[in-house]
Amino acid sequence: MNADQDQPNLQLTGEIIKVFYEVYNELGAGFLESIYESAMVVALAQAGLPVSQQVPCSVFFRGKNVGEYRIDLLVAASIIVETKAANQLLPVHEAQLVNYLKATGHEIGLLLNFGPTPQVKRKIFSRKNLRSSA
Repeated sequence: MNADQDQPNLQLTGEIIKVFYEVYNELGAGFLESIYESAMVVALAQAGLPVSQQVPCSVFFRGKNVGEYRIDLLVAASIIVETKAANQLLPVHEAQLVNYLKATGHEIGLLLNFGPTPQVKRKIFSRKNLRSSA
């Protein structure tokens, strides 16, 4: 298995993470999550990456729509980006991203925390397995 198969969209996620650190370094910690989310939209667009904000998604259970939620950011129509502004990332934050991946069928998600210390978690979901890398 080559590196591209093992780490799909590694270059694209690397570009998103670079933009995350640029935004973090310019704004610092202490703003609301919505501020960072909007700043990421501006910075991603300026970096030439197509991005959609607050993308509506449905959750289905046994073939029935049981609810709606919104993805913070969807980059290049393939990478789900969940932004947080917490003291630290918690397992519940990671579970939220994993559930978004499961519900949408997207394979890769990034969890970006604009807390006192910047944090990044990369999740790769496939029906066979789920991997995480920091």
